[in-house]
Amino acid sequence: MSWDSFIYFALAAVLCWSTGAYFAWKGKDGKVWFFTLAGLAVFFAFIIGMWVSLERPPLRTMGETRMWYSFFLPLAGIIVYGRWRYKWILSFSTLLSLVFICVNVFKPGIHAKSLMPALQSPWFAPHVIVYMFAYALLGAATLMAIYMLFKKGKSMDRELNICDNLVYVGLAFLSIGMLFGALWAKEAWGHYWAWDPKETWAAITWLCYLTFVHYRHIRPADWKKACLILLLAFICLQICWWGINYLPSAKGQSIHTYSTR
Repeated sequence: MSWDSFIYFALAAVLCWSTGAYFAWKGKDGKVWFFTLAGLAVFFAFIIGMWVSLERPPLRTMGETRMWYSFFLPLAGIIVYGRWRYKWILSFSTLLSLVFICVNVFKPGIHAKSLMPALQSPWFAPHVIVYMFAYALLGAATLMAIYMLFKKGKSMDRELNICDNLVYVGLAFLSIGMLFGALWAKEAWGHYWAWDPKETWAAITWLCYLTFVHYRHIRPADWKKACLILLLAFICLQICWWGINYLPSAKGQSIHTYSTR
């Protein structure tokens, strides 16, 4: 399996996800599940193929992590749909996944078999995979927050419940991902935490989502400010994920900038 095949698998997956999203609006649950899961199976087949071809987890470059994010977005969407029957979530998750797929198509990057010694730790793959799933759930929560900020004149109880639950689960996986990252850092560099720029922004992101959780408990009626906190947290998440590579503090100093090569 080579990266040249990505566009074919991705197009097939997006077609399936779009069809599933269409049937969600039509209220045909059976077809929603069939097409969405079929798309996930097609996309995951490519991931497995790349894993076998590269003889390593496809998690080293930004392109490879975007690939996982593109996979987890529709997965998060079908979880939300299955739990709360929100029709629009599959359309948004498919559209957002398509954006990241397009970035990968037009900026494929280099996918070499070799891994630097720090990335050969058994904690590396679980750390990144768990983080990508957390990012997808928190991305879905952000979509919900944006939807609530622009929706007017109707009760927000159901939307707030969905948003809260997405953040709770996403924050839990984010915490597990940080734990895996600390174990990986200990094995690779000899310390659990060193306040590297990437690690600093990971802590800032975690604290922002924790702030949202506490604010929702302290001021449950003030949902607008809670949504703004969630948007700020998502911006911090983006800085932590890929924005850090463009910050002056990380250039030549961060031990995590290997992901851009």
